[in-house]
Amino acid sequence: MSEIIGIKHNQHIYDLCTADELGISGDCIIFDNSEESLAIIRHSCAHLMAQAIKILYPEAQFFVGPVVDEGFYYDFKVNAKISEEDLPVIESKMKEVAKNAYPITKMTLSRKEVQTRFAHDELKAAVISRIPDERLSIYTQGDFEDLCRGPHLPNTKLLEHFKLTKVAGAYLGGDENAQMLIRIYGIAFADKQSLKDYLFALEEAKKRDHRKLGQEMGLFTFDEEIGAGLPIWLPKGARLRHNIEHLLTKALKERGYEPVRGPEILKSDVWKKSGHYSNYKENMYFTIIDEQEYGIKPMNCVGHIKVYQSSPRSYKELPLRFYEYGIVHRHERSGVLHGLLRVREFTQDDAHIFCMTSQIKSEVHQILNFTKGIMNAFGFHYEMELSTRPQKSIGNDEIWENATAALKNALEENHIHYQIDEGGGAFYGPKIDIKITDALKRKWQCGTIQIDMNLPERFELSYTDEHNTQVQPVMIHRAILGSFERFVAILTEHFGGEFPLFIAPTQVILIPIGEAQLEYARILRDKIIVQSGAYAELMDKNESLNKKIRLAEKQRVPLIVVIGAKEVESKILSIRDRREKSQYELPEEAFIATLKTKIGEVSF
Repeated sequence: MSEIIGIKHNQHIYDLCTADELGISGDCIIFDNSEESLAIIRHSCAHLMAQAIKILYPEAQFFVGPVVDEGFYYDFKVNAKISEEDLPVIESKMKEVAKNAYPITKMTLSRKEVQTRFAHDELKAAVISRIPDERLSIYTQGDFEDLCRGPHLPNTKLLEHFKLTKVAGAYLGGDENAQMLIRIYGIAFADKQSLKDYLFALEEAKKRDHRKLGQEMGLFTFDEEIGAGLPIWLPKGARLRHNIEHLLTKALKERGYEPVRGPEILKSDVWKKSGHYSNYKENMYFTIIDEQEYGIKPMNCVGHIKVYQSSPRSYKELPLRFYEYGIVHRHERSGVLHGLLRVREFTQDDAHIFCMTSQIKSEVHQILNFTKGIMNAFGFHYEMELSTRPQKSIGNDEIWENATAALKNALEENHIHYQIDEGGGAFYGPKIDIKITDALKRKWQCGTIQIDMNLPERFELSYTDEHNTQVQPVMIHRAILGSFERFVAILTEHFGGEFPLFIAPTQVILIPIGEAQLEYARILRDKIIVQSGAYAELMDKNESLNKKIRLAEKQRVPLIVVIGAKEVESKILSIRDRREKSQYELPEEAFIATLKTKIGEVSF
């Protein structure tokens, strides 16, 4: 179907109603699965869902129904309780309404007219109060109408391939003190196969959910007695982290980074100086010590600035590269906490580079190469996004322009394609965001590279140049994984818990057939740990052999070694490689040597 459904003009999307009203021309948007087309399709599907809900629940009132990364949603309230079981009924009504082929039309009214029209709808009054315009638009389809900017399809008949995916609660306007509304999420596509593929990926994502796998594999847990959003790492999860940290630390040493560590809490005066107090305070935790306010650090940058200031610096020392696996705390609303992906305490693979302006290009180049090595090791495809100055920021225009240009030049000289996120930078400087694509083709924002000329100015950092003059250095904030918590969650879902050998929390599991093989299995386990550096476990429970193997399979251990009388006598081991889906035999010493080689051959 090649029907035109909208116009793209100056990077903005307009539906046909609005384009005609404003006399706008531009590139035609065709009914397909392009980004622009899906934005229109999904917005219209949100209205279709609202219309169906209004038919089923005449008392329904609606707040907002935007398009989001995972499709669309609508926030609303009804007198009844709505659960997942009600979604098929709403879907069925949506299909019935869509087949009526209602034209979707737009009218523009004065603010007063709109207020009168929705006088008895408190949620619409809340929406109107958030719109400063004096003229507002309403879209109508059949006997349903809603306050909306658009864009929308020309007709409901185009909406055929959609699915409602989940029900959630949402505070009105995201305010925890406001009333709780119902939120229904959905997805829509231009064709049947794309919807089918998406729903398959959605089911696969449920199987791979890191919260589910984390519990099954004994990686981490949460405890309400301790507090929401505060992960507890169990031994196997801590091993997984250690394996990643070990590889990362080796790579950092090779690239000239020095380990440092800053305190967890700092006086609020220093957060005021850095700009965090006025620009980031709502995300921080504070306490009073000896009548002095302290802030628990949400970032590691100020501590690293103090490391830089601990000694006079010369141009001969630069660049200085400091790194820290720094624990930080950030306030997150309880409604947005999500396993390890969104927590209140996490550890960043944080680094700050202090360099001369002339060294920015080479430093960013090195970080980009470092990023490539890490992503390749895990099999991730990734892309870059350049984020520019946000509305809430510090520093003058010239500093921002120079910093943004430095990042842009580094990307272009490395022939790296990138998108631009206008206004998405940190409050102290522009940044490159690293977005990875996992096995289910989902995009995740992980690492970041930020050029900062503002904090060095605020803290009066300097170095002595070759002319014995004091010069301000540039500060580069850099995290590649982002946080260990988030990265482990992404890895768990990417691999479905089937971690590659080099990072697996348990790399080998030994299963003795009976009591007689237990002593040899213990000796072999100790040899593997000492000689290869791998984590090996011994399954010595009094269970049948088949049950032991099933338990090992459930734990997703890469290598399973079954030990019977023959193996004890010959010292030739029977090995099951779960990732390679193969079975083979190796002498004990050759197995340990191979294991050591396989673990050691991966580097960042």
